[in-house]
Amino acid sequence: MDTAPPLLPLLIDRLEPLRHLCALYGVDRLEVFGSAAKGLFDPASSDLDFIVQMTGQREPGYARRFCSFADELEVLFGRPVDLLTESMIHNPYFRKDVDASRRVILEL
Repeated sequence: MDTAPPLLPLLIDRLEPLRHLCALYGVDRLEVFGSAAKGLFDPASSDLDFIVQMTGQREPGYARRFCSFADELEVLFGRPVDLLTESMIHNPYFRKDVDASRRVILEL
């Protein structure tokens, strides 16, 4: 039985443009975590927290593509975005918190 809160309307309403951005930037998987995944999102003050898995992580231009994707997410959602990869999550306490709330939004 899934007890996760419903996906945030802000995300649902922008799934198609988000899918387009993911395809454009080579995103294989995008997950949301934090307040937006826990049902604690405050439209007045919350940012959006994502974990991304992208193709070509060892290829030239990856860092630029990652940063550009983060910028595009901020434009799409009109708010600050924290974009992480799995390898960026080192702290075990932070990892536990992330793992407790993470939800897949898109898998291409």
